Amino acid sequence: MASQSGSATESADEQRFRLLVQSVTDYAIYMLDPTGIVTSWNPGAERFKGYTEAEIIGQHFSRFYTEEDRQTRLPHRALATAVNEGRFEQEGWRVRKDGARMWAHVIIDPIRDPSGTLVGFAKITRDISAQKAAREALRQSEERFRLLVQGVTDYAIFMLDPEGVVTNWNSGAARIKGYTEAEIVGQHFSRFYNAEDRAAGKPARALETATREGRFEAEGWRVRKDGTRFWASVVIDAIRDETGRLIGFAKVTRDITERQNTQEALEKARASLFQAQKMEALGGLSSGIAHDFNNILTVVLGNLDLLRRAPEQRRERLINNAVQAVEQGRKLTQQLLAFGRRHLHQPEVLDLNRLILGMDDMLKQSLRGDIRVAFDLAQGLWPVEVDPAQLQIALINLAVNARDAMPRGGEFRIRTENVTAPGSELEQSIAIAVADTGSGMPPEVVARAFEPFFTTKEVGKGTGLGLPQVYAFVQQSRGSVRITSEVNRGTTFTISLPRTHAPVAEARRESLKPDDPGRSLRVLVVEDNAQVAEVAVSILAERGHRVVSSANASEALHVLDGGQSFDVILSDLVMPGAMNGFDLALRVRERWPALPVLLATGYSEQAARAIKAGFPLISKPYQPAALLLALEGTASAPVAAALPADVVRVPRTAKVIAGET
Repeated sequence: MASQSGSATESADEQRFRLLVQSVTDYAIYMLDPTGIVTSWNPGAERFKGYTEAEIIGQHFSRFYTEEDRQTRLPHRALATAVNEGRFEQEGWRVRKDGARMWAHVIIDPIRDPSGTLVGFAKITRDISAQKAAREALRQSEERFRLLVQGVTDYAIFMLDPEGVVTNWNSGAARIKGYTEAEIVGQHFSRFYNAEDRAAGKPARALETATREGRFEAEGWRVRKDGTRFWASVVIDAIRDETGRLIGFAKVTRDITERQNTQEALEKARASLFQAQKMEALGGLSSGIAHDFNNILTVVLGNLDLLRRAPEQRRERLINNAVQAVEQGRKLTQQLLAFGRRHLHQPEVLDLNRLILGMDDMLKQSLRGDIRVAFDLAQGLWPVEVDPAQLQIALINLAVNARDAMPRGGEFRIRTENVTAPGSELEQSIAIAVADTGSGMPPEVVARAFEPFFTTKEVGKGTGLGLPQVYAFVQQSRGSVRITSEVNRGTTFTISLPRTHAPVAEARRESLKPDDPGRSLRVLVVEDNAQVAEVAVSILAERGHRVVSSANASEALHVLDGGQSFDVILSDLVMPGAMNGFDLALRVRERWPALPVLLATGYSEQAARAIKAGFPLISKPYQPAALLLALEGTASAPVAAALPADVVRVPRTAKVIAGET
């Protein structure tokens, strides 16, 4: 009974095993006898190889191998390996019934009875053609990528480990940086930085940024193998594995030295172009300016000559006429100095209406007597933040264009208004419409009007730089400009500038009527022009002040070193010699910190430095009352905020302004 029960159990196990093997369709599982003859066949084998069980049982398994493998006796060697080593495993090509090939993963295990006698082989085969194709595609992709990276010569593309050590190197890196792959792999990437950047810790911060933010991007100087520098555009990307662990960095560097040089050259060209535009605008002003100055000089000379012979009752009128003429010249000179100086983009919060009204004389000089100037300025105009000098140049250029378009006279009108346009780039803007009643422009000219050097004027009558300056100014100010023109009816240029909510800076001005100083001041006047010095000394002495005059800064220091005591120094800012007025003021502040210095200037590049250093300034030519107020105010309150109109004591970022009476 026990024997029958064991036989039944064994039969049940064999049946379950057979059902298991027969149910497998993803693997070919079959048996071979010791010579390699197929003795069993499962559905997986039939699906992979295409043979039915009836077709293959009794056939030698070598028929699944390619002709090349049979010729090398691979089937025989496979069985021998399984017998000798207990297992044979391989990937290779196998042949289906229809002759098609598949890439197979094969395992052959020897089967022995309890006595150790070989009774056959168990063979398991899996079709992994798809996996092989995917691996091959990946290999080809990686190879193509490697060839691509190696073929790039305009970019240095290489990898870093998490510590910044170079792990590979492309031909572009070799070309740009000068190192071969053998020289640089294994070296830290910080060697490409200059000594200043390494000392400042920039390489480490670059990797920290890439690690934290996923990417680091910058431009800066880098060093080649030969020690020369180049301007580089650098991108570092962090590389992480599937778990998010940092495994290194991808680094791409491009030599953009040429672009940087081009940019610098472009900036220089822009500066030159701006100067040329300014000169063109000044050219349009020149004849009118010369005419006005000749009139002013005629008035001054005529009244002074008449003064010599005039009776007492007429002298005051003649003096007043001369003073008024000088004041007109001073105002015009200050406008020209502000207008013509070399200028970086310096936006200010402006009241446009005030600026335009202040340009009345300049605009009239740019036009002609037969052209009427009209202003239509909106009340409550919003402020804008633009460069006032460039806006003035733009309006002068438009005035000159209008003048040339109206050879028989006409009207030149400037209109301002607030504009609200929801949804547009300039939702709230200020429009400046500059219109003339001239000859107008046909559409083909309008289309090219802003092109540099394009002009319809005769040779020698225009450079074609005026309207491009207008366009460049508007673009730099984040605004827009449009032209509407009709032949024989006139042209309108409409400049739109974005509104700002910042307040307009108001200059603080006081009356030019000096009060009684209350005491006689001891004043040191430093002025290299003897006539100007005589005027200043006379004004101060007439007021009751005690004055010592020096012709230059060195002489003034000699006087101070001699032990004389002063309440205030009045010094010209621009003087010949090794030391100018600003240098003198700095020296006085260092040695006699309680002694205030008032600097006087018509116009000087040193003025901005003087203001930044905190010294008060008075602009030339000054009225006697203005000089007295400035000097007495400086002496009594060296750090006072309120000074007379011709004097500016303002925050360090402010600029000199001309006083008005």
